[in-house]
Amino acid sequence: MRWLPDSVLWISPLHRSTRKRVQDPHTQAGFRPGRVRVFPLLVALLGGCASRPAVLTVPVSSWPGYEYLYLAEQQGLDGAQGFTLKTEEFADPQGIVHAYLQGELAIAPLTTVEAVDICARAPDRCPVVVLVLDESRGGDQLLARPGVTSISQLRGRRVAVTQSTLGSYVLSRALEREGLSLRDVEVLHLPLAEIPAALAAGRVDAAALFPPYSEEARRQAAAIRLFDSREIPGEIFDILVVDPKALERWGEVLPKLLRAWQAAHRLRRHQPDLAIPVVASREGLSPQAFREVEKGLVYFDLPQQRPLLAPDGPVARNLRAVQQVQIQLDLIKPGSPLPAVNDVPLSKAAP
Repeated sequence: MRWLPDSVLWISPLHRSTRKRVQDPHTQAGFRPGRVRVFPLLVALLGGCASRPAVLTVPVSSWPGYEYLYLAEQQGLDGAQGFTLKTEEFADPQGIVHAYLQGELAIAPLTTVEAVDICARAPDRCPVVVLVLDESRGGDQLLARPGVTSISQLRGRRVAVTQSTLGSYVLSRALEREGLSLRDVEVLHLPLAEIPAALAAGRVDAAALFPPYSEEARRQAAAIRLFDSREIPGEIFDILVVDPKALERWGEVLPKLLRAWQAAHRLRRHQPDLAIPVVASREGLSPQAFREVEKGLVYFDLPQQRPLLAPDGPVARNLRAVQQVQIQLDLIKPGSPLPAVNDVPLSKAAP
């Protein structure tokens, strides 16, 4: 079990989204350890007929960088590549982490922080990185309610994060700027959807958030920014990972998925009036608000990803650096494996 400071107050997560979502298996009624819900996540041939396209189901949660998988599905960009893409919606990113750990997922969009955490908790399923979805440069934020204007004022106060190590990571990096640590604040674990209201009601003084929840916190609580990922460039990448046992089995379909993802980005660039309303709607944002939050993300085309995914390239170095920070924060134990980086699907997708 991951270490948590003595000041942490655990609050059981309850998902309250009105949209149809896949709940975190740890919060579902009737969930029993060892009983695994099975999603159609493995590549399969429909009806066993070789002439039909392969089907790949990929989980998504609310984060602008994940929307291009959804856009590829909605606009039929998968069919143009000769496979069928289905996205399965989760209430928040931590639900995806739990499902991967439970063996329900063999492919997932994660942050590098979450991928390193998975390797520490389930070394035999330590995921393999095959694509960089985006880099967070302002998207991940530490917000505070009015009246709290500096990080130093958080000493002894309540700060909300989700159960994911990403929130704790962002919070800890912010606190370090003032010589503080997680032990100097009272950390509350809350579901993402509840955090904006908790800020507005004064239940917490600050929170680690990202779009669209950060925008909701600004709307409900007039929250102000104390820190964001622009101050830690190169530390938070969103990546697409695959279970190592599935990597070889999916050798033919993964390049197709990468090309469909690239086509979705091209559609957004060349036909923004068509693409942006589709992805903004799923995020619960207006098209203009979606454009604004995307300013906190950096995307990389497939040809740009070759140096990123190279041996000892930026992603590999990032994973090592993130692991060292998590060890220093006592979030994981030393000696855990690191996610591997594999550029073979990329090489096939963009030769």
